Amino acid sequence: MIGYIQGEVIFSDGSEAVILSSSGVGYQIYFNTVLPEGEQIALYISHIIKEASEELYGFESLRDKKLFEMLIQVKGVGPKTAYTLMKTIKSQQICDAISFDNKKALTKAPGIGNKAAAQIILDLGTKIHKVKMYSSRYTTSSTKAPIEVTHYKASVDTQDVMDETIMACKELGLKEDVVVELAQQILSNNSITKAEQLVHLVLKQI
Repeated sequence: MIGYIQGEVIFSDGSEAVILSSSGVGYQIYFNTVLPEGEQIALYISHIIKEASEELYGFESLRDKKLFEMLIQVKGVGPKTAYTLMKTIKSQQICDAISFDNKKALTKAPGIGNKAAAQIILDLGTKIHKVKMYSSRYTTSSTKAPIEVTHYKASVDTQDVMDETIMACKELGLKEDVVVELAQQILSNNSITKAEQLVHLVLKQI
């Protein structure tokens, strides 16, 4: 399964993109933003395997990828419908709509009627909080520098990881002092570079 692709944009029209990897393979990916051709890009990928075809859906953050993969588990919601929903409504708004039983917000997306919105809320109402444990940092970058995070420092230090972990765990209802103590113990014994890694290890200890 393909989970992440890094390479040069050789085609992009706002619906699809073709990314040329360093191995010389060009991957055709559903991606809902126009990307400058010739630039370097790094995307998380959801690899959908069907009986007669395979499809790749691109996301700028791990959180978006995980939300998409959660949405397509809902009865009656296919990959294209879920991707259109995420193109129309921001990920946080989708999570909020599910958490607060706001069907009207979800129906703003083409292909999502009242029945589909109700099914999404029914199926994901008790699961959607899990999305928050994954990083929301973006991966898109320019050719002028090595692949790096656009909205954060390229070199993620321990404090960055700690801050994101505390925020994610608090959103899951955990107390900050408990999270800090466990996170510090884990960091002292492990080489952690991503907040989602630390979140998973903290949750294992609780």
